[in-house]
Amino acid sequence: QVQLQESGPGLVEPSQTLSLTCTVSGGSITTKYYYWNWIRQPPGKGVEWMGVIGYDGNTYYSPSLKSRTSISRNASKNQFSLQLSSVTPEDTAVYYCVRRYGLGWYDYWGQGTQVTVSS
Repeated sequence: QVQLQESGPGLVEPSQTLSLTCTVSGGSITTKYYYWNWIRQPPGKGVEWMGVIGYDGNTYYSPSLKSRTSISRNASKNQFSLQLSSVTPEDTAVYYCVRRYGLGWYDYWGQGTQVTVSS
């Protein structure tokens, strides 16, 4: 059974960098052809795809967030991470790490972690 677990600060000050880590168990993040995503949902709004790191380490980002987003991985720990810079209160959301196989379904989700941007 694959499990994903987000971790990181629940409160970030404006203009700072939001950093989250997703720890994966039950499957390797380097296994072909899995893609490891970050998705967020602001309060009262729909989900927003932020970016992805593939089994091969390649990354792709949402055009609207690309300038502020970085996704990396630590294969030895089976973790991947999100950094979002220059945050504002509009970045307040529940952040999810999510697995996808190729172009198929998003099949495994973390439980989500609430991040609030506030001073």
